[in-house]
Amino acid sequence: MGPRAGAVLVFGSSAAVLVVELVALRLLAPYIGLTMEMNTMVIGIALSAIAFGSWAGGRAADAVAPRRALGPLLALSGVAVAATPPLVRLVGDAGGGLVLYVGAACLFVPAALLTAVTPMVTKLLLVDLEATGTVVGRLSGIGTAGGIAGTVLTGFVLISVVPVSVILFALGALLLVTGLVVDASSRDWRRGRRALVAGVVVGGSVTVGAAVPSGCDAETRYHCASVVDDPERESGRTLVLDGLRHSYVDLDDPEHLDFAYVRAIASLVDTAYPEGEALDAYHLGAGGLSVPGYLAAARPGSTSVVSEIDPGVVEIGRERLGVETGESLNVRVEDGRIGLRRIATGSRDLVVGDAFGGISVPWHLTTREAVADIRRVLRPGGAYAVNVVDHGELAFVRAAVATVRAEFAHVAVAGAGGSFDGAGGGNFVVSASDTAFDTAAWGRRVAERGGDWRVVDGAALDAWIGDARVLTDDFAPVDQLLTPYPRRG
Repeated sequence: MGPRAGAVLVFGSSAAVLVVELVALRLLAPYIGLTMEMNTMVIGIALSAIAFGSWAGGRAADAVAPRRALGPLLALSGVAVAATPPLVRLVGDAGGGLVLYVGAACLFVPAALLTAVTPMVTKLLLVDLEATGTVVGRLSGIGTAGGIAGTVLTGFVLISVVPVSVILFALGALLLVTGLVVDASSRDWRRGRRALVAGVVVGGSVTVGAAVPSGCDAETRYHCASVVDDPERESGRTLVLDGLRHSYVDLDDPEHLDFAYVRAIASLVDTAYPEGEALDAYHLGAGGLSVPGYLAAARPGSTSVVSEIDPGVVEIGRERLGVETGESLNVRVEDGRIGLRRIATGSRDLVVGDAFGGISVPWHLTTREAVADIRRVLRPGGAYAVNVVDHGELAFVRAAVATVRAEFAHVAVAGAGGSFDGAGGGNFVVSASDTAFDTAAWGRRVAERGGDWRVVDGAALDAWIGDARVLTDDFAPVDQLLTPYPRRG
C-alpha cells in the first residue's frame, strides 16, 4: 500500500466516524430526546470508541498482517453502519429504554472499527524508523482533517438534503465496497464467501430499513416531522416533531385552539389589549403558527414576524397546515436570538416565545440577556408570553420565571392548578409586562376556555419561585434543571 492510498483510507475512515456520530444524534432524538445530556452521551460514546479503536487497532496491527485486516475492518464497519437505522427504529418503536443501549452499540461498534484503520495503515507505512514521527504526525493530521470534513459535510449538506437513513445506508454500502476493494488482492473462496455474506447483510439492512417506517412525513434539518389528521375534527391537524405533539391547527377555523397553553396565550391577548385591536407581534418559534393564525383571525390587521430555525418546519406549514405568508405574516428562517436582534426597538405590542429544541426552550432564549432584548422590542404596555415545559421539582420553570421577573416589573404564570402545588407539571405560560395587567381577568378568561388552569402572581408567585437562580448567558444549565416529561413506553 502506497502513502496516497493509506492517506485516503485514514481520511475517509475518520470522516465516516464523525458522520455516524452526528447522524446518531438525529436517529435517537425521537426516542430519547435532544438534550445537553444526550449530546454529551453521544460525544462520550464516540470518544470512547475512538480511544478503544486506536488501542485495539494498534495491538492488532502488531499481531496480524495489517494488509489482510484492513478490508474486513472496513467491510464490517459498513455492515454495522447500514444495520443501524432498522435496529434503532425497531427497538425504539417497541418502547422502553433498550433503545439507548442499542443506539450506543450501533455508534460504538462502527466507530471503533473505523478508528482501528489508522494504526493499521500507520504500521504498513512505517518502513523507516528514522521517519516515524513524520509518518505518525502526517497520518494524525490527515485523520483530523477527515473528521473535520465529515462534520462539515454532514452538518451543512447531508442532513439538510438527505434522510438520515439514506445517509447511513449509503455510507455502509460505500464502506463495504471499499473493504472489498482493499481485500481484493487475496481472492480465495473463503473471502469470497465472507464478501457475499457481508453483501447480503447490507442488502438485508437496506430492505428492512425501507420496510420499517421512520414515522416522518419529512426529516427536516432538526426534526422527524409529521402531520396527523384529527379523527374527531375533519379540518384539524397536529404537527408532530420527534414523536411529540407540538402544534394543533384547524384549517377552517384558526380561532379553534386545542392546546391548553395556546388557549392561555390567547386569553392573555384577549384581556391585556382592547377587543379587536390590531397588534404587531413577534414570535420566537413557528411550529404550526397557531398564535399568528389566531391573531390574524381575531384581530384583523395584525402583523406577525416569526423566527424559526428549521426551514423544514416552515415548508411543512406551507404544504400541510395552510400557512400563507405575506405582508401580515413574515416567517424568517433564522435562530431566534439572532432574529430578535433584528427587531426594531419599541416596535412590537406582543412577543410570544414558543421555541423548543427537543423538550426544552433553547437555553440561549431563556437568559436574562435574551429577556432584556425582548423587553427592548416591546412598546410601552406591551406583553411577553412564553411557553415553558417542566415536571417534577420544576427547577427549570421557576428559574425561567425568576429570570423574566428580573427584567419585567409585572409577571404572572398560568398553569395546571395542581402543578403549583408540586403535583405533576407540564406547560406553563409565563407572562410579563412593564405595565400592570389584569391577571384576575386573565385567569377568568383561561377558565372560560376550559381546563383546570389557574393564574398565579404577587406574593404567591414569589413563594413559588423561592430561591431559584436567575439564568444568564454565562450560567444557564437548562438541561440539568429540567425534569423532562415521560416519553414513549
